Amino acid sequence: MSRRVASVNVPTPVITASSLTKRYGDFTAVDGIDFEVTAGEAFGLLGPNGAGKSTTMRMISAVSRRTSGELSVLGLDPEDYGPEIRSQLGVVPQEDNLDTELTARDNLVIYGRFFGLPRAVCRQRADELLAFAQLEEKAGAKADDLSGGMKRRLTIARGLMNTPQIFMLDEPTTGLDPQARHVLWDRLFRLKEQGTTLVITTHYMDEAEQLCDRLIVVDHGTIMAEGSPAELIRRYSSREVLEVRFGSDRNAAVADDVAAIGALAERVEVLPDRLLVYTADGESALERVIERGLRPTTSLVRRSSLEDVFLRLTGRSLVE
Repeated sequence: MSRRVASVNVPTPVITASSLTKRYGDFTAVDGIDFEVTAGEAFGLLGPNGAGKSTTMRMISAVSRRTSGELSVLGLDPEDYGPEIRSQLGVVPQEDNLDTELTARDNLVIYGRFFGLPRAVCRQRADELLAFAQLEEKAGAKADDLSGGMKRRLTIARGLMNTPQIFMLDEPTTGLDPQARHVLWDRLFRLKEQGTTLVITTHYMDEAEQLCDRLIVVDHGTIMAEGSPAELIRRYSSREVLEVRFGSDRNAAVADDVAAIGALAERVEVLPDRLLVYTADGESALERVIERGLRPTTSLVRRSSLEDVFLRLTGRSLVE
């Protein structure tokens, strides 16, 4: 007797890239990368400036043609269906490009009109998004009079005017102070809870850990690793990291002595200003360092981060 096999809901990719490549003359900005983004996922591209993140975003947004490879966005090829794809995307560029002479509300209303939305719908949508961005009290203020954090929230609100299926944010919190960053993160968390697909580029590892369900680590146009933040940390780093400073002229000289603490030092990275001791127990590692007669000027025990993953993969700091 045949048995009925229960159907399984497999998330459908809304973005698929295969051997995606972008060259500018002899320079290869994106070098044959492969990835998928599923509906409702918060997907990140993590890497230093110049890694190819923004170039990838421009190809997905159908504003830059690929050199080779395959790319599908919402089941369509960006090179054949650019306008159709752009109508379903919300885009937040690296730099705020608001009309500084218009009010916050008018920036939203006029942007909505670009998508052919009726004026009444634009006004209603603008008021809803001003509330979402916590900018109701600034609705009548000129964009030029808003703080940096407020401008960024207004730019995000503007990108949501067309109720996009995919919301793309390029370095969303660069230049913001910690308080403004956390307010912005809260707004993006709310979008995640509503099921919006987010695609985020960043060079801030804490931002990627906070916001991304899954990410790719990119450097020089290639993918170095892929997975959830927790998976990548487990795969490429230790549970804790001991940071010790002996002075810029002594760090490299004492690195071998620090490594000699044995099994507690799984790996030692020498940076210009400090040593990083990768270990399962940072406090015990620090005790062992001191027992050997080494006296760091400062010490810090912390959990591993994506910055440590990037150091392991490339041998250099994520932000340089």
